[in-house]
Amino acid sequence: MTREANPPATHCRPLFRADQVRELDQRTIAAGIEGFALMQRAAASAWQSLKTRWPGVRSLSVICGGGNNGGDGHVLAALAAAEGLAVQRILLKPLEELSGDARRAADMATAAGVEAVPWRSGLTLEGEVIVDALLGTGLGGKVRGEAREAIEAINAGGQQVLAIDIPSGLHADTGAVLGVAVQAVRTVTFIGDKLGLHTGAAPAQAGEIDFRALGVDAEAETDLVPAARLLDAGMIGAWLPPRERSAHKGDFGHALVLGGAPGLGGAALLAAEACARLGAGKVSLATAPEHVTASLVRRPEVMVHGVRGAGDLGELPEHAGVLVVGPGLGQGSWGQGMLQVALATDRPLVVDADALNLLASHYNGQYRENWVLTPHPGEAARLLGLSAAEIEADRPAAALALQRRYGGVVVLKGAGSLVAGPEGLAVCPSGNPGMASGGMGDALSGILGALLAQGLPLEPAVRLGVLVHALAGDMAARQAGERGLLAGDLASCARILVNPTMGENDAAATR
Repeated sequence: MTREANPPATHCRPLFRADQVRELDQRTIAAGIEGFALMQRAAASAWQSLKTRWPGVRSLSVICGGGNNGGDGHVLAALAAAEGLAVQRILLKPLEELSGDARRAADMATAAGVEAVPWRSGLTLEGEVIVDALLGTGLGGKVRGEAREAIEAINAGGQQVLAIDIPSGLHADTGAVLGVAVQAVRTVTFIGDKLGLHTGAAPAQAGEIDFRALGVDAEAETDLVPAARLLDAGMIGAWLPPRERSAHKGDFGHALVLGGAPGLGGAALLAAEACARLGAGKVSLATAPEHVTASLVRRPEVMVHGVRGAGDLGELPEHAGVLVVGPGLGQGSWGQGMLQVALATDRPLVVDADALNLLASHYNGQYRENWVLTPHPGEAARLLGLSAAEIEADRPAAALALQRRYGGVVVLKGAGSLVAGPEGLAVCPSGNPGMASGGMGDALSGILGALLAQGLPLEPAVRLGVLVHALAGDMAARQAGERGLLAGDLASCARILVNPTMGENDAAATR
């Protein structure tokens, strides 16, 4: 079944590069809002965010750099002092060297009676909470000198940190740490949300993201195309409405999982089970004969076929609407044969795990519009001929490069998973460290296969599948904790997520 029309658009927050946010800032000022007034708005929003997160705080250490980010810190220091807090205001640049709005902000704090303390090595940070107003989004190279010393002192202090706009030392576009970066509990960011706050090292550095638009409607500037979109749970109901009462299994497609080479049966079964739980009408599994019994015992609803090699598949690939190839595939002759069969079909493909490694070594550069590639950074590095460190240094660029080279839709897995397709880049804000365990990628490939089997268009299916996978991991972690979370725990949680909440009448009928 293929969807003829898209459902109503679901709003997913736009994410911007640092240069785009600076352009928005300049346009706002040009439209009649004075720069210092905008700075005061930002500082007031940051102060409200701080009080919401730490309502009983009595003292702050505010570390201010020499630019407008530091200016936000000066104004926040003045606001905090006006409400009776003890404020330690630390400057990395002497007052007499400040200029423009930053100088006006510093003078405002001085007029409020907040002493300015020059930064020096070994200075004790006295506040219960530290405010990082050190470096802004313009940072391009590694942090050095006194700024590095200050960041290291912040991280060593033991206090919780509010970062203003972005944790100092974090790249606003890539989420990479530029030598060293502040580890914040919360980051309050302004005007346009930044792509680099949501992927790579950012989830570990930025903490909670509190976005404040400051009255600026970024999406009204139609010539500024967002760098990415932040996936939102509202997508689920928009793309997966309640099923018709007259529906039958043929309406929801047939997915075939090719995987489970001799000795590697678990991964393919995890993918097949996730595929079934996410609503594919029929799920077939082609695996090595030795895995058939275990597969039937664990999940008898999956139609399991024991195949000694690609020649045993027969017409099974032609009967399926989508093929998932890779979980437990291996890189030997068995796996190579399965991948060859998959590539020879015209069916949509979900390509994962060893299928990606085989693609890199035997089919590098093959382009296809109707497949999904789901590499982790190591696999992405092999596909692009780079190192994993180079991938992680600029994850958005790597995801887009993969999509340009191979076509279709690419999922670059990791913290802040990225989805790159013809419509651009999307970022998944969900997921947790408990998902760093074996088999999670296999569950994702099964989820993607199920959504494609049910007729969702390729790119929306992948965006939705990545989000559901991450949300299911979060749900499972809430139930029993992150440590010990298994890939097999996700399928039942994902099933809950993709079923719309029953209305009152439906709920009453089941009681």
